[in-house]
Amino acid sequence: MANQQSSNLESSLWNAADVLRGKMDASEYKNYLLGLIFYRFLSIKSLQAFAESTDIQDQDIQMIKDAYEKYLSAEDDTSKFIYNSLLSKVGYYIEPKYLYSNLIAEINSGDFELENLEKALHELEVSTNGQTSQQDFEGLFDDVDLHSNKLGGNLRQRNQVISDTMLALNDIDLLGHNGDVLGDAYEYLIAQFASDSGKKAGEFYTPRQVSDIISQIVTYKRNAGDNQIRTIYDPAVGSGSLLLNVGQHVQDPSLIQYHGQELNTTTYNLARMNLMLHNVSYEDMDLRNGDTLDKDWPVEEPYQFDAVVMNPPYSAHWDNSNERLSDPRFRDYGVLPPKSKADYAFLLHGLYHLKENGTMGIVLPHGVLFRGAKEGKIRQKLIEDNRIDAIIGLPANIFHSTSIPTLIMVLKKDKDNSDIMFIDASREFEKGKNQNNITPDNIAKIVKTYKEHQDVNKYAHVASYDEIKENDFNLNIPRYVDTFEPEPDIDIDEVKNNIKDLDAQIAQVQKDFDAMAADLVETDVKSDDKK
Repeated sequence: MANQQSSNLESSLWNAADVLRGKMDASEYKNYLLGLIFYRFLSIKSLQAFAESTDIQDQDIQMIKDAYEKYLSAEDDTSKFIYNSLLSKVGYYIEPKYLYSNLIAEINSGDFELENLEKALHELEVSTNGQTSQQDFEGLFDDVDLHSNKLGGNLRQRNQVISDTMLALNDIDLLGHNGDVLGDAYEYLIAQFASDSGKKAGEFYTPRQVSDIISQIVTYKRNAGDNQIRTIYDPAVGSGSLLLNVGQHVQDPSLIQYHGQELNTTTYNLARMNLMLHNVSYEDMDLRNGDTLDKDWPVEEPYQFDAVVMNPPYSAHWDNSNERLSDPRFRDYGVLPPKSKADYAFLLHGLYHLKENGTMGIVLPHGVLFRGAKEGKIRQKLIEDNRIDAIIGLPANIFHSTSIPTLIMVLKKDKDNSDIMFIDASREFEKGKNQNNITPDNIAKIVKTYKEHQDVNKYAHVASYDEIKENDFNLNIPRYVDTFEPEPDIDIDEVKNNIKDLDAQIAQVQKDFDAMAADLVETDVKSDDKK
């Protein structure tokens, strides 16, 4: 039933995008569609929170909306109480006249103006009595540019495009689905937009299959009692999908606090929306818009976490000026990652913020396993300090942003062994139309192999420290997992017999052809014409 609901919702959301397709790039129109979807979600959530705070929660949605307008439009103590209750419960407040459903009523009556929507979005940041809403809502709709000429050359055209978009979204039964289904559809849209707009548009989205692998590994043996994960950190948070996936794999997700940082402002806003769409309270999220490598964050408690997960941009440029050698994130390694390849900078940042008993999972390009110079020194130091727990090679072409093969590196600060687990899962996938897919069976095999920590022929190998040292601390997977499949032995006598059979068949065919040629009768076309 849930799968059917999700499928119907995804289809409806994608069809709603038709209003904006062709007017602008997917990277731009996703801002309008996702922003308006989110505003509608907040409107509905506001009504639900109001109903839970009163004695009318069992009534239908129209009765709840009528009561919401009645109580909150009055200027009395009851109104103030409900207003404060909403701010405390959901962290924001929407005036009755700015509810999404009331804006739809204005559209249907021909009274809608873009200015009304603009005020509605603004009111999420500043309430009617001048108090500021929770900072988590500030700037959420900055990318919904209602004055853009791409919506139309004049106000009437822009008004019509936004009206049509809102009407299309209003046909979706958000109340008929729980928060998880809505969140899944939201992530589905992010993936579709990333694929549609190409280039690096998918950099903010980690495929669910990869998230599942990381989530199951970092939560392994951490689902009981006081050992359960409480804090998760993603320094390159993107849309927040990786954070949320980890939260879904713990025993009690309600105990989780989510921390993350994102450089791109638009993507940072998507992450905040995504967490709220998954019913994460504003009190349990601490997201920041900033450059992870430029300036360390967080620097105040908590600054170390039970789990660190990350899918950073691959081989990005960064400022590796010498003064960073004194940065506590990098100073123990004596050198800095090269300016043109920040992969180890992200890794060391994440490791610095990992608790002693925590687990870190990071997606990286294969170059980090074998490149020399400064990266080689950092890699050797990580191995000598016994920080690297496992390396999992993934299939190529599984991300929206790149077709290169990638890997998951698992790191710990408190290992109970000195070896490294190598898993080569690069050849096990399901070929898709645009991207290859890691199937549930593929995922289960990877996780099972990691947990059992044993060699698997042509798939996995547990390498000792001495073995890795003999390889000059080169961690290239083929050095440890031999996936070579020898060609089968050739039976020369059988080949000779096959050739004899083919020669006999060719001779017979030639004989039959010659017989048919002899039966042909030449016809004099000219003489036939004279008769």
